[in-house]
Amino acid sequence: MKNIVILISGSGSNMAAIVQTSVQHRWAERFGVRIAAVVSNRADSEGLALAKAQGIAVAVLDHKAYPTREAFDAALQAHLDGYVPVLVVLAGFMRILSADFVSHFAGRLINIHPSLLPAFSGLHTHQRAIDTGCQFAGATVHQVTADLDHGPILAQAVVPVLPQDTAATLAARVLTQEHLLYPQAIEDWLSRAHSAPGGHL
Repeated sequence: MKNIVILISGSGSNMAAIVQTSVQHRWAERFGVRIAAVVSNRADSEGLALAKAQGIAVAVLDHKAYPTREAFDAALQAHLDGYVPVLVVLAGFMRILSADFVSHFAGRLINIHPSLLPAFSGLHTHQRAIDTGCQFAGATVHQVTADLDHGPILAQAVVPVLPQDTAATLAARVLTQEHLLYPQAIEDWLSRAHSAPGGHL
């Protein structure tokens, strides 16, 4: 069985959607993969309890315990390498990763971002979309590269921006779509990898 590891920092709602889909769509039987672990940089991440309840291994690596970003990333990389992951999924992991980390997991590191990239990379995406007068917003699943929020796009979901929207209401509408988009994008990635020459991940 091949391993997927999910990184979170907060509520873990996207992680929960991915875990649920992995069970309902029988990823273990179809692709020979399992969600092996959930790792957070915050001990108070609500998502850790959700993962534990599903019987998934959890770990906390507190970034504040390391003197530099590179030191934290090296420790995180070493922990993840223990699982030999075919895919590392960033699901609300609020850390900018170093170039060495991204390079190490190149081709098997994906993220979801709450905008229609390449528009509005970085933070405060929903307020920026409203302030700019966008009629549509959404979410993007993309491969992670050294350039923040600029890796190859794997999938996108679009939602309307309504006249009465606040950043909070728009965020909630986008998040509903994220919970559908991210598991499907991962499943599509697994399907492509599984059907590649050799027929395995």
